[in-house]
Amino acid sequence: MSEQNFISSSLKALGIEALNSMQIQALEAISENPEIRLLSPTGSGKTLAFLLPLLPLLNPEVDQVQCMIIVPSRELALQIEQVWRNMQTGYKVTCCYGGHDMQTEIRSLSQPPALLIGTPGRILDHMHRQTFSTRSILTLVLDEFDKSLEMGFQDEMTEIVRNLRNVKKKILVSATAGAKVPSFVGFKRPIELDYITSKSAPDGLTIMQVVAGTDDKMDVLVRLISFLGDEATLIFCNQRDTVEEISQMLGSKGIACGFFHGKLEQEERERMLIRFRNGSLRFLAATDLAARGLDIPQMKHVIHYELPMRADEFTHRNGRTARMQSEGTAYVLRQAHEPLPEYFSAQPQILRLPARVTKPESAGWTTIYISGGKKNKLNKMDIVGFLIQKGKLEKQDLGLIEVKDTVSFVAVRTSKVEGMLVEIEDQKMKGKRFKIEVAR
Repeated sequence: MSEQNFISSSLKALGIEALNSMQIQALEAISENPEIRLLSPTGSGKTLAFLLPLLPLLNPEVDQVQCMIIVPSRELALQIEQVWRNMQTGYKVTCCYGGHDMQTEIRSLSQPPALLIGTPGRILDHMHRQTFSTRSILTLVLDEFDKSLEMGFQDEMTEIVRNLRNVKKKILVSATAGAKVPSFVGFKRPIELDYITSKSAPDGLTIMQVVAGTDDKMDVLVRLISFLGDEATLIFCNQRDTVEEISQMLGSKGIACGFFHGKLEQEERERMLIRFRNGSLRFLAATDLAARGLDIPQMKHVIHYELPMRADEFTHRNGRTARMQSEGTAYVLRQAHEPLPEYFSAQPQILRLPARVTKPESAGWTTIYISGGKKNKLNKMDIVGFLIQKGKLEKQDLGLIEVKDTVSFVAVRTSKVEGMLVEIEDQKMKGKRFKIEVAR
């Protein structure tokens, strides 16, 4: 298949009619040059920009890992893996990260994937165990490389890169301008595509501030959320404790709000994101871990309950809205005595909240857990058929369905959940009885 056919086929599988200008230039530059540095804001489509040109580089006759993508977080690894699977390339992909079962990864690597995605520590662990060969790895991608360095992975990344002796093409990707390229990468004359310094903010982004005055900041947050209505909203904080406090406070007011930070167990983080993606959880309080590299929906609003110290982190947070030519608003919530950081070149417009607001209605969806997934030969159509036929649901009672390796999650209209669980209590799906309950 020709390069153009590869790309056309993948775009069709993704349901994308055309690439944006950054993706078009990245595709050309990566295809034609051995060293690329791609700088582009969060939400601009970087993942697809570097995945598409990898396709023509892969050889179906080579039964070894041919491309390695190193990322700073498990969430980013899983997001890239999902995009690749959605592209329907026919090439196997394996994802490796801390917190994932090592034996599962080793079994997957025993039949080598063409594409290996992973976090630095886990990739290096596999290299020490010699669970895959590095001989055929000709392409290396370091996605969010600056974040990996910030997280202390310098030594691991240095050792990994030095052991990839046959690499012909290196691609560094970041959403941060000015990040220094580490010496271990070995760049000589890289081509740089910079879509950050030439464009400081998305066209569709509006920044507004809400000044709490003498009111309690938490109370003003409730009023702001109520004013914004029922849209999915991220609430950014600097500290893990604040994230959990906001979640608890909003819960006490009858507003369901999840929380997301780096100290949560991987399973907890994934379930929180699933609920946020499928709409059963509208509000999510998070640290900067959620500012980039997560598979979460486009949203109209982000709230800065606390402002970050650095301008680039502010930019990353705002990248969760106003993405891909759409519009969005970032709200800065502060006390009157709190000065704005120096990275604000001008005072944002002040939003004056009405004295009385109506609390947001409940989401209307509930996430259901199923104790089986792809390895149990379950797919989305199996689950839809089962819940409609046995659970007495209508098609419109079902929302987003996510089928993982060993578990699945389904958004079901909340008003239908209780009756559905009663109907399926003793029923089998594909000849097997699975545990089906409200996700915790």
